[in-house]
Amino acid sequence: MQIPFNKPFLTGKEVKYLQEAVYVYTHISGNGFFTKQCHQFFENNYGFKKTLLTTSCTDALEMSALLMDIQPGDEVIVPSFTFVSTALAYVRQGANIVFADSRVDHPGIDEDEIESLITNRTKAIVVVHYAGVACDMDKIMGIARQYNLFVVEDAAQAIDSYYKGRPIGGIGHFGTFSFHETKNLQCGEGGLLIINDEKYTKRAEIIWEKGTNRAEFFRGEVNKYGWVDVGSSFLPSELNAAFLYAQLEQLEAIQQKRKNIWYAYFNALKILEEKKLVKLPYIPNYAANNAHMFYIVCNNYEERTALIKYLKEKGIMAVFHYLPLHKSSFYSKLYGKETLTKAEKYSDEILRLPFFHDLRPEEVEYITDIIKQFYL
Repeated sequence: MQIPFNKPFLTGKEVKYLQEAVYVYTHISGNGFFTKQCHQFFENNYGFKKTLLTTSCTDALEMSALLMDIQPGDEVIVPSFTFVSTALAYVRQGANIVFADSRVDHPGIDEDEIESLITNRTKAIVVVHYAGVACDMDKIMGIARQYNLFVVEDAAQAIDSYYKGRPIGGIGHFGTFSFHETKNLQCGEGGLLIINDEKYTKRAEIIWEKGTNRAEFFRGEVNKYGWVDVGSSFLPSELNAAFLYAQLEQLEAIQQKRKNIWYAYFNALKILEEKKLVKLPYIPNYAANNAHMFYIVCNNYEERTALIKYLKEKGIMAVFHYLPLHKSSFYSKLYGKETLTKAEKYSDEILRLPFFHDLRPEEVEYITDIIKQFYL
């Protein structure tokens, strides 16, 4: 048996909608019928004030940096245990990144550490809802209000996840989603910017449309459009949007299937946690589970390395991530060495198990049996 780490899921309507974009709507350069359908889906289903499809979550984060007018020397607080895009979007604007450590019970940002990192140069707090599990947004938004800071939710892994019943991505000033092929919903590469403060809506559209007021022109609000601000080519083609819309239509079914897989893993492996052999994902009572991934936390780096090798020998592809950003060569050259013990521990010990829509129950059983063989 050979089980990959990921396999992109297709609903069956992707090709049909791609053909419609090309032959029916005859508009494939972006911001056409399917883009509007995607925007409407997110705004109607989650109550987001304004959404804009982007070519990636990285692009959405870069748009947030422009909207916040990040300048050289500004400080942005970012968790170290995340993908490079979370920090890179602000580094490109000249920001100094101040890294926060992870929680003891979860790889997400340690909310209790944030306030101690704030200086008179701090402009924003960027939080990552790791594995789709919400950070404590009440605490974070309270700190942001006290110090007059922006909050950006990097919700790349958190589509259809909630904090105290509120949709993730809709709480901070800005939120971002990813539709990379490894995510719950995918279009190969894609993203979404969520604008929760209406005073940034108009400028967001301009930045999205290469610094022009083109969107207003096509709505008939101005009689011509031109270059009015900074921006870039952030909007995706209609082909990406058409592909994504086929997935959005099946969101509920996709999520239910993924949750079934997640709980199958959890129930099969909880005996190992009970015996204190591994740790399983922790979900605070204020957070929902969107079943983005399933991971275990091993006891040390050597144990994880041995388990990866053992699984590979049995035809199972399991992976680890991330190298904490504060230990990257790029950051170290600029700021020197820094120690964030919890982020470094997760980097050494987290192991992500195969997780995709078409993973069969017998495959989950096989994977969990092999893991239990390793430990028991």
